[in-house]
Amino acid sequence: MRRKDRELTDIGEIRSILEKCKVCHLAMCDGGAPYVVPLSFGYKLEGEELTLYFHSAMAGHKIDILRKNPEVCFEMSVEGKLGLFENPCNSGYYYESIIGFGRASFVGDDAEKCAALSLIMRRQADRNDVFTKREADTVCVFKVVSDDFRGKRKPEPKAQGN
Repeated sequence: MRRKDRELTDIGEIRSILEKCKVCHLAMCDGGAPYVVPLSFGYKLEGEELTLYFHSAMAGHKIDILRKNPEVCFEMSVEGKLGLFENPCNSGYYYESIIGFGRASFVGDDAEKCAALSLIMRRQADRNDVFTKREADTVCVFKVVSDDFRGKRKPEPKAQGN
């Protein structure tokens, strides 16, 4: 990371960002071409390992790509407010983000699949829904496991006191 002053290494700060995010952008490689999709997600953060869970239709372009090449990059962010300055080159958004790399795999175990769907609903709707095998069988669930992720923050400057 070029801007070490913005890097977040504390797992508590990273968890805080995860809790604020509702969408994860998943980047894949389709042959030599990049392909990125925004997805709802659920997660588990255990120690230094992050597991992101996603659901989708059983078939489609994303699924085809992941079957051929499971290596992915992911990004999620929380936008803050815009900082405008007289010199426009100094302007920009204050933000928090997470970016990482991992490997996608399809969840076949019924218990893990149901638990993953519950995590997604908790993350997206703050609900504690419990899914049945029958419900889980109607969707594809895949996960990305990563131990290579970092947080980044460009904080808003603190107000100057009088």
